[in-house]
Amino acid sequence: MQAPSIGGVQLPRGQGQTVRLPRGSSLTDFAEKIGANPASLVAVMMHLGEMVTATQSVGDETLELLAQELNVVVEIVSPEDEDRELLETFDLSWGEDEGGEEDLVIRPPVVTVMGHVDHGKTKLLDAIRNENVASGEAGGITQHIGAYQVMAHAGEDKERRITFIDTPGHEAFTSMRARGAQVTDIAILVVAADDGVKPQTIEALNHAQAAGVPIVVAVNKIDKEGADPAKVRGQLTEYGLVAEEYGGDTMFVDISAKQHLGIEELLDAVILTADASLDLRANPVQDAQGVAIEAHLDRGRGPVATVLVQRGTLRAGDSIVCGDAFGRVRVMLDEHGNTLTEAGPARPVMVVGLTSVPGAGDNFLVVSEDRVARQIAERREARERNAQLARQRKPRFSLENIQEALAAGQRDELLLIIKGDVSGSVEALEDALLKIEVPGDEVHLRVIHRGVGAITESDVSLAAASDAIIVGFNVRAEGKSREAADREGVEIRFYSVIYQAIEEIEAGLKGMLKPEYEEVQLGTAEVRATFSSSKFGTIAGCMVRTGLIRRGTKGRLIRDGAVVQPNLTIDSLRREKDDATEVREGFECGINLGSFNDIKVDDVIETFEMREKPRA
Repeated sequence: MQAPSIGGVQLPRGQGQTVRLPRGSSLTDFAEKIGANPASLVAVMMHLGEMVTATQSVGDETLELLAQELNVVVEIVSPEDEDRELLETFDLSWGEDEGGEEDLVIRPPVVTVMGHVDHGKTKLLDAIRNENVASGEAGGITQHIGAYQVMAHAGEDKERRITFIDTPGHEAFTSMRARGAQVTDIAILVVAADDGVKPQTIEALNHAQAAGVPIVVAVNKIDKEGADPAKVRGQLTEYGLVAEEYGGDTMFVDISAKQHLGIEELLDAVILTADASLDLRANPVQDAQGVAIEAHLDRGRGPVATVLVQRGTLRAGDSIVCGDAFGRVRVMLDEHGNTLTEAGPARPVMVVGLTSVPGAGDNFLVVSEDRVARQIAERREARERNAQLARQRKPRFSLENIQEALAAGQRDELLLIIKGDVSGSVEALEDALLKIEVPGDEVHLRVIHRGVGAITESDVSLAAASDAIIVGFNVRAEGKSREAADREGVEIRFYSVIYQAIEEIEAGLKGMLKPEYEEVQLGTAEVRATFSSSKFGTIAGCMVRTGLIRRGTKGRLIRDGAVVQPNLTIDSLRREKDDATEVREGFECGINLGSFNDIKVDDVIETFEMREKPRA
C-alpha cells in the first residue's frame, strides 16, 4: 500500500507504533522517533492549519493531533516520569526508601500551623520554641518561611521530636503542593476562642483538606474575656471537623499561647494523631533526599536554601542537586544558627553552597560527585525551558474538556472554587450548583472553597493544586491573579447572572457546552481624580495600569474588587487636550463612560472585547 501524502509530500505510515515524547518536544524530535523528514511534518501541520517550525517547542495537543494524522500513538511523558527516567540514567531514584522494613526507623512528624490572621499562629510557635520571633518581625506578621524542630514529652519520660514549618500563610503550603511536594504530615488549625471561625480560617481548612492531611485544632486565646471554645467546636462541625468529645475523630485542644497554657497537650495531640493516622518511618542510612521549603539570595553567603530532609542523612560536603540548582553542602545551619555536620529524616536545615536559587517545592537528592549534579541540573533546566515554551494558555482542566477527562477515567468529580461580591450570592450559587443532576451520576460536583471578595493568587494556587475551576460572581481577579491563572493553566469563569453560571456548568457536566466567544481583557485604568462637565457629565482622570484603553470598547467599573457596573462603553477618550483612539500602559488619560456618572477615586475601569473562540 502506498504511503499517504499531503500536499505532494510522502509521509511514513506509523502502523500504530507508540512514540514516547517529553513535554515541549519539537517536530524534529517527533521526526527522529518515526524516521521521517522534519520538513514533511511541517507540511502536515500547515495542512492541519497550524504554522509550526521544525525546531519550535509545541504543546501536547499539537503532538497528539499530528500523531493521529500519521496513525501513530504518542505518549507524553509526565514531568514525574521524565525526572525518574533522567535519574535512572545515573542509577539514581527519588521518593523511595532503600533497604527493607528493618532499615526503617520512626521519624518526627512535619507540622504546618495555619489559620486566620491575628489568631495567634506566630505566638503559638513562640510558645512552642520559647523564642520571641514575632517581636523582630514587622507588625508581628511572619515575613519568611522557616522550619523548626522541638522536643515533646510522649509519656514514660520519652521525648519525641516534632518539626514545624512556619509559613506566612497557606499560600506557600499550597504552592509547594501544586509542584508535587507533599511536605506536611499534620496541619494545626489555629482558631481564636473569642473571635471564632473567620474567612481565612475556612480558607486554611479547605487548603488542608484538599491536601488530605490530618488536622488538629488549637483553640487559642481561651484566657481572654468572651472566649467560647464550645462555640468554635460547633462552628467547625459545619465544615466537617467534629471534635472527639462530640463523637468525631478530630482532636481539639484549648490553649493560650500568650499564657503558655495547653502547649504540652497540643504537642501530645500531634504525636497521638501521627501515631494513630500515619506511618511515619524513613531510612536514615541512605543518601539524603528531601524538599526545598524556602530559598533566597543572601548578600554575603550567596544562594541559601532551607531544605527538609525526608529520608537518609545529609552531611556537610555532600554533592546535591535541588531542582535545576546544584552544588556542594559547604555549611549546614539549624534554626538557631548553629553549624551542623549531619541532618537526619524530618530535620530542617539551611544549606549554603548551591550555585543558584532553587524554587520552593523542588526536590533535592545527594549524588556521588559534582559532575553528576551539574548534568542533572542542566537537563532539568533545559526540559523545563522547553515545557514553558510549549505551554499553551489552554486550561489544564475546563468545562469544555470534562467529558474527555471522564471518558479517559481521569476524573469523577468537578471541583469548584466560588468567589462572589456578597455572601448571599455565594451561598445561593453554591446551593443551585449542588442541585444540578447529571444522568447516570457519572460525575459529582464539589465546592472546595467559597469566599467573598476578589479572586486572589491564593485561590489560583488552590485551584492549580486541586485541578479546580474558579467561578467569579460579580467579582474580578485582583493583582497578578490573572497572570498566575494563565501561567498555571487555571480556568476562571466570570458571571454577573446566576442563571448563566448554572446553565453553563450544567451544560459542561452533560457534555453539551460548546462556547463560541470568549472575553479578552484589553486593559485596566485606575481612577486618580474625577471632574464634572456640563456637557459630558463625569470625566475620570485615569492612569492606564495594564494593556491599553481603546475608545468605543466595552468596559466595567470595579470598586474594591467587586463589579459595580458590568456593561459600560468607553464613550470618549482624551490624552491631555486631544481626542485619542487608544491610550497605552503607563500613560494618563481622561475617560467618559457615557451616561454613567457614579465614578470614584481608586475605582478601576476594565475594558474588554469578545472574540470568537474555536469550538471545543
